[in-house]
Amino acid sequence: MLTALVVIFVVAYIAIALEHPLNINKAASALVGAGLLWTVYAVFSSGGNNIPHELSETLVGIAQIIFFLMGAMTIVELIDAHNGFQVVTSKIKTTKLSTLMLLVGVATFFLSAILDNLTTAIVMVSLMKKLLARREDRLWFAGIIIIAANAGGAWSPIGDVTTTMLWIGGQITPINIITGVFLPSLVNLLVPLLAMAFVTRGRSVESPVVAQRDDNDLTTPLERSVVFWLGLGVLIAVPVFKAVTHLPPFMGILFGLGILWLVADLMHRNKAEVQKDQLTISHAIKRIDMSSVIFFIGILLAVAVLEHTHILSSIATWLDNSVGRLDIIVVLIGLVSAIVDNVPLVAASMGMYSLEQYPPDSFLWEFLAYCAGTGGSILIIGSAAGVAAMGLEKIDFIWYLKKISTLALLGYLAGALVYVVQFNLLH
Repeated sequence: MLTALVVIFVVAYIAIALEHPLNINKAASALVGAGLLWTVYAVFSSGGNNIPHELSETLVGIAQIIFFLMGAMTIVELIDAHNGFQVVTSKIKTTKLSTLMLLVGVATFFLSAILDNLTTAIVMVSLMKKLLARREDRLWFAGIIIIAANAGGAWSPIGDVTTTMLWIGGQITPINIITGVFLPSLVNLLVPLLAMAFVTRGRSVESPVVAQRDDNDLTTPLERSVVFWLGLGVLIAVPVFKAVTHLPPFMGILFGLGILWLVADLMHRNKAEVQKDQLTISHAIKRIDMSSVIFFIGILLAVAVLEHTHILSSIATWLDNSVGRLDIIVVLIGLVSAIVDNVPLVAASMGMYSLEQYPPDSFLWEFLAYCAGTGGSILIIGSAAGVAAMGLEKIDFIWYLKKISTLALLGYLAGALVYVVQFNLLH
């Protein structure tokens, strides 16, 4: 049975990794894989009576992650519907290309820590189309945006799906992940950012001949600001809510979503129905990428089978015996995340190592958050931010490999070294 489970998971994993060549949505592969794994486990396992209980426990953990993600994604979509991101992007103005690159990199780094790396990448890449006329310039900026978005998401409990999973799972806490991973993530960004800024020094920004307006006739500047700042405030307040009430993060995000919903309805109550329909939470919910949500459900269900059958703990033991050093194991996991999705990698790692062996905020979990979060920048297909930018700017895989991957790898290794040195000095 164990061999069959491993084969099914590997095949499903390969299908997920080859989503674009196969032209099969990774959510479908994840769901089929999860269904087959649980079916084989239920039919051939000797502990059949206990399996429904194990599935129920699994669903409780998955539901917390999914509710949190759906709440956060809805808030971000509502901000976008109000054109709220213009509050930030409108402040980015300069005539020097190198200065613009520094501003964009830093803004993306901090914005992705509050929102998420995928949304931030989409917003910033879209902004570059309005600021830069030359496509070659936009490609370089897209590269730094991918690196900055992934680096920014790695040090925040709400900046990346994987850090959110670790936070909800109890492996990390907000204050410690911020203080522990912020500097390595910053180094991960600065190494390629400073190199690119140096290359582009002395050049001027070439703006498009026809400027595209950002104005949204459905909202006023005041309404954009209210929704933007309130939405960001809700996202930032969730870790505080959890610390004060000891309730799960999804409860805080849903509570905040309710407040934002109430404010938005009151703000637009006197507008025509046609206008209100595009500015409501109901409309924002329709814009959520539900295929990604379903993918998370499928892959987490699939990984849970490997955890219940102790396959993951056996892999952890084998890695410990073969490689020996935990820091090298985690660095390798980060490098693999450049090829395959980091969500199942982190989910598998959470099943491989127990909280009894590695308590919350230990070296393993913080370093895993950094490596899995930033390793995806090495290849353009290694992260959701990279795939989004690839679609928006039609970036060629080989171009990214030649121009960006080496810089991203240097930043990744530099940040990893900084974390290891920092951890040893402070502990």
